[in-house]
Amino acid sequence: MPQYPAGTVRAMLSTDLVTPATRAALEARLVSAADHAPQFFDTATYALLEAVAARIFPQPERDEPIALALGIDKRLAAGLADGWRYDAMPPDREAFRLGLGGINQAAQAQFQQLFVALNDAEQDAVLEQVAAGTAPGENWKAVPQSRFFEDLLAELTENYYAHPLAQEEIGYVGMADGPGWQRIGLDELEDREPDPISN
Repeated sequence: MPQYPAGTVRAMLSTDLVTPATRAALEARLVSAADHAPQFFDTATYALLEAVAARIFPQPERDEPIALALGIDKRLAAGLADGWRYDAMPPDREAFRLGLGGINQAAQAQFQQLFVALNDAEQDAVLEQVAAGTAPGENWKAVPQSRFFEDLLAELTENYYAHPLAQEEIGYVGMADGPGWQRIGLDELEDREPDPISN
């Protein structure tokens, strides 16, 4: 798949092609996971969310994976929501506490260990059961597990593709919102867009 040269999106962030508001939002997403202390979750629950994210979105090709749990932690700490939820789901903060706790309950019921202590295949088995709505655990009486998994998957996907490194990977430069976009036809590039390179 053709990709832009490495560094293209990050280089564009320092130009006047990107508005200050967009630049601030994208630069905030470039924060390393090592530089983030959990704001909403306790340390153990945050580590659990990181482990779940790593199984749903493995990133073996990256020296430092995109920190997907970070965005969820920040959003919940700020009390933000996307404006809707399934009527069977509790509010987001409670849903995440119950859902992540339910993942640990399912791991303990099946493997007598916390999720983070399981190997990759065991973790995948737990997540497959949660996705199917068949995982054991008390918490699932208060939060429908398949809906929780659906919401979690959607937010992790959104966090991944909203990250500048993922945008670079897929050749997305739509964040260059300063001058607007005039060439919108198939395969038409603005002068500021780099030519893709072949792998």
